[in-house]
Amino acid sequence: MQSLFHLAYHVTDLEAARDFYGRVLGCAEGRSTETWVDFDFFGHQLSLHLGEPFPVTRTGKVGDHMVMMPHLGAVLRLDDWKALATRLEDAGVTFDIPPVIRFEGEPGEQRTMFFFDPAGNPIEIKGFADFEGLFAA
Repeated sequence: MQSLFHLAYHVTDLEAARDFYGRVLGCAEGRSTETWVDFDFFGHQLSLHLGEPFPVTRTGKVGDHMVMMPHLGAVLRLDDWKALATRLEDAGVTFDIPPVIRFEGEPGEQRTMFFFDPAGNPIEIKGFADFEGLFAA
């Protein structure tokens, strides 16, 4: 069964969120009110509401990195991942973990990058040459 996810979380400034998710990430804006805005986050519904973001901590050990938890993300085909990495670099986004290859030569080899939205919400974007490796053990 192929399904989409819906995720709603807090941001501190809707205009800054619109700029980041819309202009920088390239996500299409959907419905909105004075207190929230929806985006098509790589094919999924992301609802950003005004409020206090979740507290995050660097407690997730993945390979050689300690990553921020909780975080959200997307898995892209490798060409799309590379294009987004370039787009983020060109926009001057500061990476928490710059674009890197993880698990090189192993099952599940992937590209990854971590960065924050303007409200401090951590985002991970993964890139796979072969989606069959997404759940490889």
